[in-house]
Amino acid sequence: MSIQEVPTQPIAGQKPGTSGLRKKTRVFMEPGYLENFVQAVFDGIGGIKGQTLVVGGDGRYFNDKAIGTILRMAAANGAARAIVGQGGILSTPAASNLIRTKPADGGLILSASHNPGGPDEDFGLKYNGSNGGPASEGVTAKIHDRTLEMDRYLIVDSAAPDLSALGAFELEGMVVEIIDPVADYAAMMEKLFDFDAIRALFKRGFRMKFDAMHAVTGPYAQEILETRLGAPAGTVMNGTPSPDFGGGHPDPNPIWAKSLMDVMYGSDAPDFGAASDGDGDRNMIVGRRCYVSPSDSLAVLADLAHLAPGYSKGLAGVARSMPTSGAVDRVAEAKGIESFETPTGWKFFGNLLDAGRVTLCGEESAGTGSDHVREKDGLWAVLLWLNILAHKDLSVADLMADHWARYGRNYYSRHDYEAVDSQAANGLMDAVRGQLKDLAGKSVGTLTVAQADEFAYDDPIDQSHSAGQGIRIFFEGGGRVVFRLSGTGTEGATLRVYLEQLETDPARLQIDPQTALAEIIAAADALAGITERTGRDAPDVIT
Repeated sequence: MSIQEVPTQPIAGQKPGTSGLRKKTRVFMEPGYLENFVQAVFDGIGGIKGQTLVVGGDGRYFNDKAIGTILRMAAANGAARAIVGQGGILSTPAASNLIRTKPADGGLILSASHNPGGPDEDFGLKYNGSNGGPASEGVTAKIHDRTLEMDRYLIVDSAAPDLSALGAFELEGMVVEIIDPVADYAAMMEKLFDFDAIRALFKRGFRMKFDAMHAVTGPYAQEILETRLGAPAGTVMNGTPSPDFGGGHPDPNPIWAKSLMDVMYGSDAPDFGAASDGDGDRNMIVGRRCYVSPSDSLAVLADLAHLAPGYSKGLAGVARSMPTSGAVDRVAEAKGIESFETPTGWKFFGNLLDAGRVTLCGEESAGTGSDHVREKDGLWAVLLWLNILAHKDLSVADLMADHWARYGRNYYSRHDYEAVDSQAANGLMDAVRGQLKDLAGKSVGTLTVAQADEFAYDDPIDQSHSAGQGIRIFFEGGGRVVFRLSGTGTEGATLRVYLEQLETDPARLQIDPQTALAEIIAAADALAGITERTGRDAPDVIT
């Protein structure tokens, strides 16, 4: 075996976050950049000699070439086996499933999630551990520390095998197994859900549209929805993965999935619509002229998951990220099960899932999942919705109306101000932070502040402490606003403002959300000076 030990040096800015390392694609393509980070991962986890790794990504630009480099480096570092999706394709939840079931020691997932793809857009890489979930904060810290002292990386001279051919190949002593990326995932879904009931639903004339957004879930949705469940051909829209996602933004929300929304609000709208994102871990749910917020979706799934075979024994508990609405908490309370509020980041759910404390979890950013994997799972959420609809025989709108009548409605919206000047965004957060101790009892417009704090989390499983997780301001009467800066973009800062108001009056359960939240929206701007500090008259995206 011919191994090259290539001298290198630390590269500034290689600090992975909760979703791994994300940069512009051309940054990853710079000589040594990808190699440096991959070697730092291998070194940071204590080496990979004799290990089995899962490798795959969302098919965005540079995905296949990057996988070739990773395989050559894995062989040089002594890995025994690499399991790779055909063509380099693996959705994030499918990769998590493979890590757990093969089993593997860990995996490298290539994706920038819902960010745009292409030579001038975004790329990402993250390491998932042996439980199939994102690396813990401790492992991430070790990887980062290693990036600061890099002096060499290892790579074999031999070319990586052709990723398009199924089968097992040898690469300088390492077995590279190229597999059907869909088969294992689809088999798992058949165990969790009542496929016979869903087939019968389609046979009754039920119609749906699934927008794969030219991203990774296209092949998964076509195989499961159209081939195995009998949905008509053409049910899956934009089903062929594209290196630049068809020139679009693969984020499943009403703005970026406009083509689906046009269908669902059109004159001949089908019964059900859904979309997923770049790497397949997020979802959007919409009925005929009825958009379902991710927070409401989580609450409905928690309420009715028992209708699916995989959850027929009930739920151990539920968890939500702090910015997510409290709708699921009300379901948990009614069912007498535990509920947890965690920081944003799936690894916090992973601890609770591994410990058996929760079964379902979700984030307001369209991520929902369960204990079947250790990632959020877009197509899984869609199938659970279909399973519920098959048994309830209600429209999405009627199902939501029934849910709100029983639990009340948590009116909810997120306002995103994208690519804000980082200094201005941090200044806004500091200004709000400086007011916190004096806000209780203060009137803001028509509202009165009941409590204000900066969210911190003490993990009940590993006892870790996470501070500075977002500013929360609660108002009397069940209202709330949350301010956070997001790290999922690659330029500037994204200011996210989360707005919530609980409504239990039966006469006020069908109001337009932005109207229902008008007082909360005004209070948020008054408290933070959003317009003045960002120079924005309105958010870039409202969900």
